[in-house]
Amino acid sequence: METRRRSVVKAIVWNIIGLATMTLVGLAATGSAAIGGTLAVVNTAIGFTMYILYERLWAGIRWGRNV
Repeated sequence: METRRRSVVKAIVWNIIGLATMTLVGLAATGSAAIGGTLAVVNTAIGFTMYILYERLWAGIRWGRNV
């Protein structure tokens, strides 16, 4: 099982990538860097929270592990 700290670091790195991607998508979709950035920040906050919960849930499931 991985540590909570590892789960958090993985989530942060993944969400930085997602933030950059969503900013570009939002900019392309709206034509506004401010609106695109706001959409990206909201999406990142939700995604970060859900990813942490998802990782912690799976960390407690023994199925499929070579123990």
